[in-house]
Amino acid sequence: MDDVIDVRPDERFDEARLANYLAGRLPGSDHPPVVSQFGGGAANLTYLLDYGTHEYVLRRPPLGPVAASAHDMSREYRVLSVLWRALPYAPRAFLFCEDDAVIGAPFFVMERRHGVIIRRAMPDVFRDQPDAAGRMSAALVDALAEFHAVDYDALGLSDLGKPQGFLERQIEGWYRRWQGARTADLTDMDRVYRWLRDNCPTGGAVSLVHNDYKLDNVMLANDDPGRVVAIFDWDMCTLGDPLSDLGALLTYWTEPADPPYLQATAMMPLGDLGFLTRDELVARYAEKSGRPVDNIRFYHALGLFRLTVIIAQIYIRYARGQTQDARFAAMGQMIPLLARRAAEVAGE
Repeated sequence: MDDVIDVRPDERFDEARLANYLAGRLPGSDHPPVVSQFGGGAANLTYLLDYGTHEYVLRRPPLGPVAASAHDMSREYRVLSVLWRALPYAPRAFLFCEDDAVIGAPFFVMERRHGVIIRRAMPDVFRDQPDAAGRMSAALVDALAEFHAVDYDALGLSDLGKPQGFLERQIEGWYRRWQGARTADLTDMDRVYRWLRDNCPTGGAVSLVHNDYKLDNVMLANDDPGRVVAIFDWDMCTLGDPLSDLGALLTYWTEPADPPYLQATAMMPLGDLGFLTRDELVARYAEKSGRPVDNIRFYHALGLFRLTVIIAQIYIRYARGQTQDARFAAMGQMIPLLARRAAEVAGE
């Protein structure tokens, strides 16, 4: 998260108005901050507020119309205002503002953490450590197991979601979105949908669920690839089945032998770098959490089903001419490949 840049011209806001709003509400905020922007990430916008003696991070939704359920600043604030008490990787949130007049959207302010976020390439700081990839893999899984063990009731988060029927709502909701985003009929998607519905686990554990847990949403220590210092992007956090987070992690994970289309969707460095395999991730999670993972195939298939729909939603905007971004053109070819992969994981 240390990829600080000047604020992009189209993502600026009235800094004086923000300074006036924050004055006296945060320690050290009695004068205007220096505002810069974190350049990483592709959804919510994140800014650094540097007061000299204190640093804070401001989070707001992306520009333009957004789905509130996917960029819910009030939900993210609610979670982070208490989760730090039980989970050391959760940055503490200090303040939430729902008044759009301040910067043009709801926002919240949280503490700043320092470290390294791993994206598509191994950073230089870890490149000479042959065990770095294995250690960060293990740390990622261990932190997930620790998060799932949090007593959400003790934090006052027992009404954050409706765990009863969580998986059924996921299946039906993503299939409904598929119907609205598909540009061609895909029998694999219908087949996977039926398989998920017929094989949906019941009576499973309930925990807090991050809902977007992957390597590039985790910050590691600058001097230790095996130590997590922060987990970010909590705007979809809810109560549900913890194995759905593990299934999503497998979906965005890759192995050297994976076909190119799977490597293209991976949220991690590519190549034979020593990352744990998917099977090793699952085994370590089972060891650390004590949870049975016999039906992990269901959650992996659900993750791939969901990813296929997400890519279809992006691609249809390009197909309809709503965006001219040429990067989206190739996504049309990925949709049937991912649907086939989901069917293969499901055994269909």
